[in-house]
Amino acid sequence: MEPAAPASQQYKRFSKKCGKPLVLVADVTKDEEAKRIVDETVKVYSKIDVLVNNAGVGGFEGIQSKQPMVLFDKIMSTNLRSVVYLSHLATPHLIKTKGNIVNISSIAAIRILSKEAFAYSTAKAGLDHFTRAVALELASSGVRVNVINPGPVLTDIVQNMGRTKEEQEVFFKQLGDSTPLKRVSVPEEIADLVLFLASEKSVAITGSNFVSDNGMSSSGGGDSLKNE
Repeated sequence: MEPAAPASQQYKRFSKKCGKPLVLVADVTKDEEAKRIVDETVKVYSKIDVLVNNAGVGGFEGIQSKQPMVLFDKIMSTNLRSVVYLSHLATPHLIKTKGNIVNISSIAAIRILSKEAFAYSTAKAGLDHFTRAVALELASSGVRVNVINPGPVLTDIVQNMGRTKEEQEVFFKQLGDSTPLKRVSVPEEIADLVLFLASEKSVAITGSNFVSDNGMSSSGGGDSLKNE
């Protein structure tokens, strides 16, 4: 399996089709940088129509590890807290445009994939419930909020966890083999769902989960992922 195209290649493809995009490099776990993302976007485009919360990190630590809180705090800060704060900052602008929020969660919010990934599962489960709560709050303002729960997707998240190329190949093969469809998705499949949820075609949908997991959630429990 080949990893997803590097960000530079994706940038070039987007620029060719849609014009030069605004690209901001920021650490979403830092409040001042999250605020800069929103402020700069509004400065350039004068509005915000859609907020897609997609930043995420992973890792393996069990509750019996020597220092589980180090990874727990890192994952919660990136995968959940940053979503809450960015949503808070963007909401006034989304109310003006009757826009919407799409959060990227995981099948790990619905089913436990590894006994050593409690932090990731907890953050994603919290993200799902946050989505439902905010969807209820913002419905009267005409803002829709939904969440996508991908299964295995060929991204750079495993590489960012420090795995070698060989380890990544083994990891993604293991993931694919654990799904009924025996495959790993590509990012474009999730992007298509985002486009649908962000469009007027989903005008009646809010507070909903959309699962795209190659059937993984239907295949029972167990420890699908091993920290090897």
